[in-house]
Amino acid sequence: MGKKIIELKNIYKKYGDFTAIDGINLYINEGEFLTLLGPSGCGKTTTLRVIGGFEQPDGGDVLFDGVRINDVPAHKRMLNTVFQKYALFTHLTVGQNIAFGPTIKKINPEQIQKEVKNYLKIVNLEGYEDRDISTLSGGQQQRVAIARALINKPKVLLLDEPLGALDLKLRKDMQDELKTMHKDVGITFIYVTHDQEEALTLSDTIVVMNNGRIQQIGTPVDIYNEPNNAFVAYFIGESNIIHSTMVKDKLVSIDNVDFECVDTGFGQNAPVDVVVRPEDVVLVPADKAKLKGKVTLVTFKGVHYEIWVEGPSFEWKVHSTIPQMVGDELGVTVDPYNIHVMHQAPIEIKPVETAVEV
Repeated sequence: MGKKIIELKNIYKKYGDFTAIDGINLYINEGEFLTLLGPSGCGKTTTLRVIGGFEQPDGGDVLFDGVRINDVPAHKRMLNTVFQKYALFTHLTVGQNIAFGPTIKKINPEQIQKEVKNYLKIVNLEGYEDRDISTLSGGQQQRVAIARALINKPKVLLLDEPLGALDLKLRKDMQDELKTMHKDVGITFIYVTHDQEEALTLSDTIVVMNNGRIQQIGTPVDIYNEPNNAFVAYFIGESNIIHSTMVKDKLVSIDNVDFECVDTGFGQNAPVDVVVRPEDVVLVPADKAKLKGKVTLVTFKGVHYEIWVEGPSFEWKVHSTIPQMVGDELGVTVDPYNIHVMHQAPIEIKPVETAVEV
């Protein structure tokens, strides 16, 4: 990654009595694909709008290349935004839509046409310059919106849930295309989504937010495998989160059964939360494990079966390629490296119903 291109310092934003952003600090590197991820009302869209200049923070500073830009209007910032609603001009052709920014700037028409063809190639729409917008699919319209933003050569591209209006298959295809575009153009992408899989697929860095605060910043692998708290573990992927006791370093009691782990530093007999991903639970014959339960539900998910195993004081979700029968008695085991211990804390998710999308 390159140098810091954007830095947020102690940013606050309120709408009436509602605090949308509660003192966040964040920097974004040049050339990075960074995703703001969280549930509805967590503050991710407001953060993007503050970066873009569409909202003024009530406190704190926004820096671009080390220069404070709080008072710089949106149209004078070296960035462009792609929204979920594409806002294309239906009376203009594809080429005219993409050329709109350079045309307003009175750039040489021949140069504009050359640039339009270049960006049509980047978004995989070569030969579409004379098409009417109304003849394009949702995915094609989204690519036109991205090309229209890229042709202005911003240092940063802001993307506010740009795939939200697309169907599942098209979203998957566009995820691949966005990754390719980011690699090809080499600029900074700041992406907003509530879709965990999308964030894990696209990002170099994920910023998990909840209630206007940053919960964790890290790579997709770090966020998934080493969640900071119960909220992150719950929100990123699927998890079994179990209130447990840290007996001592590298030994945790789960449902009154001692399991070896690799975590240290929690003290002795301390209350903790344990995270075990469903795919990391191994089902074995009941006589081969210390922790036993009964299968209560089996659902076929395509690439695996989702199996619920219930014991006297626990219920675990398990992902396995081997089907089981409801009523089967089974044992559950977990490799020490797949047990993640955290300080015990409540899981708090508060989607906010408000007229302002945050």
